[in-house]
Amino acid sequence: MKECGRKIVILIITLLIVSFLVFLAFTVIPGDPATSMLGTQATPEKVAALREEMGLNEPFMVRYVKWIASFLQGDMGTSYSYQMPVRDMIVDKIPITLTLTIMAFVFMLVLGIPLGIYAAQHVGGKIDSVICAINQFSLAIPPFFLGILMTYVFGLLLHLFTPGGFISYEVNMGAFLRYMVFPSLAIAIPKSAMAAKLLRSSVIEQAKLDYAKTAYSKGNTTKAVLWNHVLKNAMIPVITFLGMALADMIAGSIIIEQVFGIPGIGRILLTSISNRDYPVVQAIIVCIAFIVNIVNLFVDLLYRVIDPRIRME
Repeated sequence: MKECGRKIVILIITLLIVSFLVFLAFTVIPGDPATSMLGTQATPEKVAALREEMGLNEPFMVRYVKWIASFLQGDMGTSYSYQMPVRDMIVDKIPITLTLTIMAFVFMLVLGIPLGIYAAQHVGGKIDSVICAINQFSLAIPPFFLGILMTYVFGLLLHLFTPGGFISYEVNMGAFLRYMVFPSLAIAIPKSAMAAKLLRSSVIEQAKLDYAKTAYSKGNTTKAVLWNHVLKNAMIPVITFLGMALADMIAGSIIIEQVFGIPGIGRILLTSISNRDYPVVQAIIVCIAFIVNIVNLFVDLLYRVIDPRIRME
């Protein structure tokens, strides 16, 4: 419990640092939100009046403290461009991005873990060579480029889905999930290849250790040694990777949403950056940082449950 409390304190400090740096970044970079909002009507008088109305003339620390205090109370501010609460915008879109991320993670598990185990069981064989070759190819392709290839092949050539034909989960859940399959695979395939490669190497390494040899000497079959002894220890570094991959998939979802025309958090984020809609950008980045840190905290605690040696240390 003491270690868990320490991790939570570190999480809170990390989020405060992230929020401060994000707020500072949008204060020092060139450009004025008031001027962007007024556009062609941006006279000096109107800009000055709007800056005063938006509180942009207040000292930096005063603005930051007010913003973080409101944020902690659930008030993420008002969008400069859409003139609506930022919280409502995020709540409306975050189910789309989370669904994409979760589906990608599930695909990574379904593809990567069995392939890694199978390759480890057939080290040096033809199947192992094929799996390793596919892994190398998958690792070399960035998710966004893989998404473009999928759009062309499965969308335009094979007509398995309609590029840009996104259907909201509020309209048709089945159609929504079907459309999210290929974007999820575009994110998952490179991560699956890495997971399979890591698990294969970990299983091979663990199988050479004394405890595995002892299990073999007791008459256990290769399959029994793998499932009853080796795999548990081999999964420890893989679980760490899976946690990092899940956090990385959240960022990957933002890019893939642009490729497949998915109106999730990613589209709002990039549009808000272009429009200098700082309240939206700040809120989204802090929310993403929170999710990533929660995932890392969960993985770290899970790691300690699986490996008792960590708890002893």
